[in-house]
Amino acid sequence: MGEPRRVLLAGDHFVRNDILADRLNRAVSADLDLRSITLPWPLEPFGRVSEVDEASDVEDTMLEQLTDAEIVITQMAPLTERVLAAAPALRLVVCTRGGPVNVNVEAATARGVAVCNTPGRNAVAAAEHAITLMLATVRAIPPVHNSVAAGEWRSDLYAYDACGAELGGATVGLIGLGAIGRRVARILRAFDATVIVSDPFVDPATLPPDVRLTDLDTLLGSSDVVSLHARLTPDTANMIDRARLATMRPGSYLVNTARGGLVDYTAVADALRDGHLAGVGLDVFPVEPLPQDWPLLGSDRVVLTPHLAGATRQTAHRAAELAAEVVAAYLAGSELPGLVNSDVAWRT
Repeated sequence: MGEPRRVLLAGDHFVRNDILADRLNRAVSADLDLRSITLPWPLEPFGRVSEVDEASDVEDTMLEQLTDAEIVITQMAPLTERVLAAAPALRLVVCTRGGPVNVNVEAATARGVAVCNTPGRNAVAAAEHAITLMLATVRAIPPVHNSVAAGEWRSDLYAYDACGAELGGATVGLIGLGAIGRRVARILRAFDATVIVSDPFVDPATLPPDVRLTDLDTLLGSSDVVSLHARLTPDTANMIDRARLATMRPGSYLVNTARGGLVDYTAVADALRDGHLAGVGLDVFPVEPLPQDWPLLGSDRVVLTPHLAGATRQTAHRAAELAAEVVAAYLAGSELPGLVNSDVAWRT
């Protein structure tokens, strides 16, 4: 028998090393030398580390741990050019998230290191969270809860002008129809909502049943609720700006569980203040954590969660399962699921 294949598990307090090890042991029959370090996220926030984003500040630790590892599995370790240069045996990086922003993919490719991600790991969680935010926003659940918890019993909230809205019978516009958007659409159809979608990359032949494809401007002008599920790119940055907010239906609602950079939140605050928007539900923000003077704090028509849409135990297990499938394929010399740098010259 050959030497065991050395694998570094750089898990954290969400995608834990024990979960990763369990899934690997189930999926892989080869002899593995598993080593592990636990990164501080989410007990300590992530940030930019050298040239990569959304990573734990443990570059020096990774320099020490990766000297002879062939495979690393992580969602928060900074795989910078400096770290990759110090890992001559490394051939596979499995990033247990939807996008490997914590990995210098260009530097990895130049060194023959395959980089894979785990797309769809949080699709169920994020879709359910988007629906939760919609319901909490259109029914103004947080301020009503706070009122009852404070000992009040406001029967005046039954007044017509104070009532919330329903998703049943509403038109809900989804901007983006990836794995999360498709699941949101399916749930909304169970509510008897009319679902329309704007996504330039969707083949109309692949639309879910009873979902209609349209352009962005038509969607904004036709929807009672607009929910964002698009990727943040140079083309989509600030796509919901002051001009586009003005085209939304008066009294409509905006929900964002995708990326904060998709929306001009200063313009959203103004649209709420003048009554053009009835409510907003947000899980993502341009700066995290939020500054104390952020314009949407304190409004009873805004529902806020701290970037938790993907935070379920099932997401962690699904990420580990997908990562284990990548490692199994790599050791078998097969096509790698979730391969980001398809032009890499990797070898098992």
